Amino acid sequence: MEKNTSIKPESTIKQKGIIRMRSIMDIGMGILWSFMGIFLIFIRFFNSTLEARFDDPYMKIFGVVCIFYGAFRIYRGFKKKYFEQ
Repeated sequence: MEKNTSIKPESTIKQKGIIRMRSIMDIGMGILWSFMGIFLIFIRFFNSTLEARFDDPYMKIFGVVCIFYGAFRIYRGFKKKYFEQ
């Protein structure tokens, strides 16, 4: 009878590089998504010419969704659980 041990093998150098790259990309994209959401919610205060086109309730809802998605990407970037099963 074999024992089922849950010993994780050490990550290879290639996997560590991929994890680092994906983590940086997730954090960077999360920051961009969050800033886009903030811009869409508070577009009136940025004095841009886009205010006439994008200042409606649907864009504010989309801005909130962008902020939540950005926060999720930042969280995923800090957790670094890409190769776990």
